[in-house]
Amino acid sequence: MVKETQFYEILGVSPDASEAQLKTAYKKGALKHHPDKNASNPAAAEKFKEISHAYEVLSDPQKRQVYDQYGEAGLEQGGGGAGGMSAEDLFSQFFGGGGAGGFGGFGGMFGGGMGGQERGPRKARTIKHQHKVSLEDMYRGKVSKLALQKSVICPGCSGIGGKEGSVKKCSGCDGQGVKMMMRQMGPMIQRFQTVCPECNGEGESINSKDRCKVCKGKKTTVERKILHVHVDKGVKSGTRIDFPGEGDQVPGIEPGDVVFEIEQKPHDRFQRKDDDLFYRAEIDLLTALAGGVLHIEHLDERWLNVSIEPGEVISPSAIKAVRGQGMPSYRHHDFGNLYIQFEVKFPERITAPDGTSNMTEEQVKTLEAVLPPRMQQATPPANAMTDDVLLDDVDSQREGARAHGATGEDEDEEMGGERVQCASQ
Repeated sequence: MVKETQFYEILGVSPDASEAQLKTAYKKGALKHHPDKNASNPAAAEKFKEISHAYEVLSDPQKRQVYDQYGEAGLEQGGGGAGGMSAEDLFSQFFGGGGAGGFGGFGGMFGGGMGGQERGPRKARTIKHQHKVSLEDMYRGKVSKLALQKSVICPGCSGIGGKEGSVKKCSGCDGQGVKMMMRQMGPMIQRFQTVCPECNGEGESINSKDRCKVCKGKKTTVERKILHVHVDKGVKSGTRIDFPGEGDQVPGIEPGDVVFEIEQKPHDRFQRKDDDLFYRAEIDLLTALAGGVLHIEHLDERWLNVSIEPGEVISPSAIKAVRGQGMPSYRHHDFGNLYIQFEVKFPERITAPDGTSNMTEEQVKTLEAVLPPRMQQATPPANAMTDDVLLDDVDSQREGARAHGATGEDEDEEMGGERVQCASQ
């Protein structure tokens, strides 16, 4: 149960209308009452604002919930009913810049603005592209040549569509691009608005023999354009590179823009976070204990010789930093860090020098001489019973779950459940 229904009544829908029904109702009402189509009817501008305000509230789930529960007063108290976009801004956003290239081809319908309330020149749609860039190119910088196809004003007719004076206002819709239709549904007659079939929503008609031979009356042609996209050093994913005025051209309005959004390609060796790089390195146990040199090929084809000092001891999963070897900071002169996470590969077994038996006593004593002393272990009492046992390898596929303790409590619970079931029979 909603508190008020005024906004629903303005749009001509029920309070349980879906999002799609709200959108359809707004389309019909906004096109019907737009001031450009009703210059001699001042009441239409006010109706247009009411329809736009009602849709702005009801199309927002949070505002709609507040309105349904508390009415318009609740929106004003919570700030939801004030400070929203204007009716014309909402219309422009919804129909794609006032009509050109936007909703249903109503390109010539709203050319005059709002009777002296023009909010700035209308523009054709913006062309957006994802530009995938490798981490190497983000590190070094690069200029990419990217080709795109866009609509341009026809050079054969300068965007008129035909010979000079051959373009006439469509008689079927009186130049509006839309017309009212009637459809009988049983005993009722339904009136609805649709795109004019005679001019396909253009509001104009051109005799076929007078149509431009280049664009066939479409006023624009398709052109292939090459743009040079400068990928600066250190640029990050999500960065926009704008080319104002390089988008589609439509007669009577400003050309659109082209926007490239940078997206980093996955890398097989490095991961990036802001200006830092992360690298995973596998080393053997001898290098982890006795030191050595780790060679890393960087993003600019340099090789970094990372020294591990003898006795430093790299533990498994240890993370070390190489300062200043990360990504260049975008439009700055400093660099982030390179973080290396070490994975230590342990030998499966240490044998005697001839490889035929276990470690010799001499080998054990050598390790004991250089490694820290053994950890103190629990020892059995003097009178305790003891057994000598041996370790055996585990087949991870066959008994991996058992080796990780996956049995025990689960088995006890299942056995307990069986006993309860038996007792109830």
